[in-house]
This record gives sequence, structure tokens and C-alpha cells, in this order.
Amino acid sequence: MSAFHGASTQGGADPYQLGRGDSARDRGRTSEHAAKELPSKRIITGYGFWVFLISDIIMFSAFFAAYTVLVGATARGPGGRQLFDLCNTEIETGCLLASSFTCGLASVASRARSKAWFYGAMMVTFVFGLCFLALEIDEFYGMVAAGNGPTRSAFLSGFFALVGCHGLHVTAGSLWLLTMMAQVYAKGFRPDIMRRLLCFSLFWHTLDIIWVALFTVVYCEGVRP
Repeated sequence: MSAFHGASTQGGADPYQLGRGDSARDRGRTSEHAAKELPSKRIITGYGFWVFLISDIIMFSAFFAAYTVLVGATARGPGGRQLFDLCNTEIETGCLLASSFTCGLASVASRARSKAWFYGAMMVTFVFGLCFLALEIDEFYGMVAAGNGPTRSAFLSGFFALVGCHGLHVTAGSLWLLTMMAQVYAKGFRPDIMRRLLCFSLFWHTLDIIWVALFTVVYCEGVRP
């Protein structure tokens, strides 16, 4: 009996596997399983950036509310029907929506690790963003030159604050776009760069969604009889 016991325990063997949970192999499997259950850094980064975007949307909601309250306070000056050129604004909308599509293509190209397609899609996105900003600046310049600046009435103060805030966001997004292109050129599609690209795409698409609401509430409602 003692001989059998000595043979079974030689070399630290455990015939009944009573200590299998303490073995290095099983501890490694447990750690690997726990690691798989943890969310990836990409998911955590995306979730955290959505929290930031929601705070930004809340800020825009305040601007929308202020504009809605002030839309009739024209101080006997011109209103939306006299000031807004819907054709020009439709071109702006087309540029921004097209930029959202090309931004999506850039995201697909980054996941495929295709630098040529990535740079091409990002550059087209940047050009569409610049066209949008050029049209918006031209609209603002024409209104101010005609004496219809933000100090003309409460309505125009609300209009310039809301539309101008969105324009500043597009400007910041365009600069961010160029930064991401430079980072991919210098460092490639590293995991940290991919997480930043995810944040950029979320930011750009959110600006498109806000513009659709702005186009509907400010321009379409503004020119309605």
C-alpha cells in the first residue's frame, strides 16, 4: 500500500487532480478567460467619447432652445424668409452628408490597413468640409455686410450663435482630420491610432446629425410662409 502511494505521489503527481486549480496551466487558462471577458480598450474609448458627445449635444440643445424662443424677436428687421437662401444651404447639406460617407470609407480603409484608400477618403472628406465652411462663411459675410449681423436683433443673435457654434465644430473636426492623417503617416495603424480614428469618426458623424436638425429647424422652418 505504501509502495502504491509512493508511486502515485512521485514527482508531485496528483492522481485525483485535487490540486488542479492551483496548477500554473489552469491559472493561465483562468487569466486568459478573465481577459476575454474584459471589454477591449477600443470599446471603452468609444463609450467614453460618447459621454463627451452627449455633453456636446446637450450644449447644442440649449442653443436650439434659445433660437426657438428668439426666432420671432426680429426687432422689426428681416426674418428667415428674407435672409435665408435655401439653395445655398442645400449645397452645404449635400457637402456635409457626402463628407460623412467618405469618412465612413476612411474608417473601412483603416480597418483594412489600406493607406492609399484611407488618405484618399480622408482628403475628400476634408475638401467637403472646406466647401461647407466656405459657403457658411460667405453666408455670414453677406448678412453682416448688409447690416444683419448678430447685434441686429435677438433672432439674429440666436441664429449666429447656433449656426456659428456648429461651424466652429466643423473647423475643429477638419483640423483633427489633418492631425489623424499625419499620425497614420508617421506611426501607421497602431491600436492607439485606431482608437483615435474611432473617436474622430464618431465626432464627424455627430456633426452631420446636428446639421440635419439645424437645417430642418432653422432653415426649412425659417423660409416657410
